[in-house]
Amino acid sequence: MADETGLKDHLVDLAESGRRHAAPPAAERIRARGEQRRRRRRAVLASGGTLLAAAVAVGGLTLTRPHRDPEPPAVVPTPTASRFVPPTPAPGEEYTSELGYVYGAVAQGDTVRVTVEQLRSVRGTAAPAGVVHTLTLPRGTPVEARRLAGGTPADVRLGKLVDQLAAGPRWAFAIDYDSEGRVHSLREAYWLAE
Repeated sequence: MADETGLKDHLVDLAESGRRHAAPPAAERIRARGEQRRRRRRAVLASGGTLLAAAVAVGGLTLTRPHRDPEPPAVVPTPTASRFVPPTPAPGEEYTSELGYVYGAVAQGDTVRVTVEQLRSVRGTAAPAGVVHTLTLPRGTPVEARRLAGGTPADVRLGKLVDQLAAGPRWAFAIDYDSEGRVHSLREAYWLAE
């Protein structure tokens, strides 16, 4: 009789162990996603410092150049037939990002239509990549903002920023895409303008 009770206890322990190892608990998945976001944020902040140093160096060189005729006024680029293809995350990554100016925001019911002018890194500075496209996003799209939120880091919804994003290219964002080409969130690239 004692052997039978010991066998039942052993089988119960074995079944519990199998359940624990078959699928990670929700807390472990949440922790893993949080770590991935932290690594992504650190990488963005590290690359932002490089862009800032290059921008300061180029700005100093610009101040020392001889006087030239004034530049023509800036023209807001108009969207044309887009060559844009949503970026795809690398294997094992949850998201991938596109760096670009976000402007021309127009609220349309439960969505917000924005124009995105892609940026690329040229010798450590951000420069237009020549690709302009539009995105229609839900008003509830999360936005990590700092300068747009008055200088204090904050998470806001895109619908609250329509008025600030309605003008021409001024605000740079890292736009996070998932593996299906959908925008997951926007993160203000405030270091490009500092």
